[in-house]
Amino acid sequence: MVNRLSTGKSWYKPFQYKEDVDKPGDVRNILLVVATLIASVTFQAGVNPPGGVWQEGDHAGRAIYASNSAAYYVFLISNTLALATSILVIIPLTYKFPCHLEIVIATISMTVTYGSAVFAVTPHEIRFRYAIAAFAVPFILRCLIQLFKVLVFKNDHKSDPENGNNE
Repeated sequence: MVNRLSTGKSWYKPFQYKEDVDKPGDVRNILLVVATLIASVTFQAGVNPPGGVWQEGDHAGRAIYASNSAAYYVFLISNTLALATSILVIIPLTYKFPCHLEIVIATISMTVTYGSAVFAVTPHEIRFRYAIAAFAVPFILRCLIQLFKVLVFKNDHKSDPENGNNE
């Protein structure tokens, strides 16, 4: 380890993904573990926000952290974006698994629970629509990427001389 650091060689190079060495099933399992860990942590952080909630007074049940609205916006949007992205990774990786429908239903239920918990602890002054928009971003980006791939592949396939298409 000391030799790698002193010679400038990358210490993480042996851990990088290698398409010709790593088995797809192993890669899928690792991605599932990482995405599930991220979903668990972000869900818990949304349900029980940093700093806890006010126990008494007019703000009882509201996030203490929300008293600094700018910082709370950053937390809420980043946390929601991480949860949505991890869900976006989990659903396709479990496609055609046994009980896939049940996984999707549980994931949707978890998402609704997260939303209602965040809504419950977020003060009324904080605009909840930013969290909803943050949740939608990964899904919208995935749809746009897929649409772009379809359009580009369709155009490339039309003018592919190997397939006899010379438009």
